[in-house]
Amino acid sequence: MERKFIYLINPKSGTKKKELIIKQIEKLTQEKGVAYEFIHTNSEGNYNFIKEKIETESITDVVIIGGDGTANKVISDLRFSKVNFGIIPIGSGNGLARAANIPMKIKSSLELIFKGSAKLVDGFLVNGQFACMLSGVGFDAKIAHDFSTKASRGLFTYTQQSIINFFKAQPYQFEVIINGFNFFTDAFFISIANSNQFGNNFTIAPKASLNDGLLDVVIVQKMNKAKLPFAILQQLRGNNKLQNLVEDISKKNILYYQAPSITIKNLKHAPLHIDGEPVDTQENLKFEIIKNCFSLIC
Repeated sequence: MERKFIYLINPKSGTKKKELIIKQIEKLTQEKGVAYEFIHTNSEGNYNFIKEKIETESITDVVIIGGDGTANKVISDLRFSKVNFGIIPIGSGNGLARAANIPMKIKSSLELIFKGSAKLVDGFLVNGQFACMLSGVGFDAKIAHDFSTKASRGLFTYTQQSIINFFKAQPYQFEVIINGFNFFTDAFFISIANSNQFGNNFTIAPKASLNDGLLDVVIVQKMNKAKLPFAILQQLRGNNKLQNLVEDISKKNILYYQAPSITIKNLKHAPLHIDGEPVDTQENLKFEIIKNCFSLIC
């Protein structure tokens, strides 16, 4: 079957010059003899006109040139179309691309799209809103909110905001309901992950898989703040094992579970993010896996 590409490029994503990126992609795509078209993404995430193009022009691949926020909006709107998604990662964290072992260099990621095979991966819903890799409430969401307001994006800015928020951080009150078991916790943040990481190879959920039908739930509980960086580092290194719900949660700094769904009662209205993008928080949050949600070239 002849392949036809739509390249969706986010003009605001990442820090690299877009004109050079477009020229490089055009050159490599023309060398492969693949039909293609460039289209800019939009902040509303409305791609109904692309759904029509996919149908009428027999588009086979939608290639996202951007970061996790761009991937979220594109895949959310087009996941019911019969296309394979590719990613050329130029965002700030590129968590989904890293979890899918997609190279960070433009040429290498594009070569993977030309040669690679697609597989079905999971997504999930947060109160009905689509997420493709990670959502969270609390400290990490506050960083995402502050990061979104900065003119300069990238790892340095994200690290800067993380340090600033660390000194301000206070635990929030939550009620967690998972697999019919409920408990209360004061926690700095709760991450619900389909992929294994925040981005930039910070693997917050080391056991997570993109297609296991499960969400990884990481709860960073109240502790002496001096212990907090070391506890998170242990989690990032994979030193914390998955736990059973019957274990004594009061003896653990970090709780780590897997489940197809989870409900969180956000009693103090902690901030919320979805795929690194800040969204309005809610008191009751329901997270549900969508098995085999979309086709991704990995």
